[in-house]
Amino acid sequence: MHEAAPQSAAPESARERADYPRLGEGTRRRYRGLPRGAWRDSYHVLLTMSWPGFFAVTAGAFLFINICFGFLYWLNPGGLSGVRPGSFQDAFFFSVQTVGTLGYGVMAPRSLYANVVVTIEVFIGLFELAAATGLLFARISRPTARIMFSNWAVITPFEGVPTFIFRAANQRRNLVVEAEVSLTLVRDVTTAEGDIVRRFEELRTLRAKSPLFFLTWQIMHPIDAASPLLGETRESLLAQRAEVLAILKGTDETFASTIHARASYFPDEIAWGRRLADVFLYDEAGRRIIDFSRFHELAES
Repeated sequence: MHEAAPQSAAPESARERADYPRLGEGTRRRYRGLPRGAWRDSYHVLLTMSWPGFFAVTAGAFLFINICFGFLYWLNPGGLSGVRPGSFQDAFFFSVQTVGTLGYGVMAPRSLYANVVVTIEVFIGLFELAAATGLLFARISRPTARIMFSNWAVITPFEGVPTFIFRAANQRRNLVVEAEVSLTLVRDVTTAEGDIVRRFEELRTLRAKSPLFFLTWQIMHPIDAASPLLGETRESLLAQRAEVLAILKGTDETFASTIHARASYFPDEIAWGRRLADVFLYDEAGRRIIDFSRFHELAES
């Protein structure tokens, strides 16, 4: 039995480890030999990037288009009425009004060149508006899981058997129907030929399915004779660069769509001989409540 780590929100040694990233964090890995296909995956990137990043990209594209067309208008002195001669600022804002189909009646094209550029810009602006609207709708309507996993997993006796335990919670006040969870031990093993390979081994759970996942779910894997974790210690798992991967999926009742969530636990995030703090308490009236402020805590020894 190992000395448990201090009771904290997250073990820093595991969070700061840089030798290998968690499964699924592919953006942190470096690749060689793959063709560069960023433009072909731009739709996926725009759907999955953060909201600040999405708005920054769309704002940058909007400014870039207007700067380019403003420069084209600026190249044609006298092509626009109501514009100060040689003013790039006026040409830029005329482009903004054109792509936005505003038309305040102050600035207008009067040369053939300016009218041709206006025609091209309006055509491009229609596609830009359609693309931005479609991406915004796709991001808003895409169902996402708000599943919270405990920062700690523990190995503690349950029904007389050492058991790997962690918990999950649904942060939305709706139901996840037919929820399923799977656990996988990922570690380096040496083959008979002496090669080191990354092996995936299934960890059986006591309850792999929940018909209705509403609040919390304590997920348990008994470390019995059939468990790949049998006989393993923190040091042996560290030597094998081990990671326990948890994948939870189910049907979101609101969107009627399948949602996924994942978490993983490094050996430094597993507390041997400790228990998770109890989140089920009672208020003054004797009613049972769930205290999510204790969700990531370990029970006092």
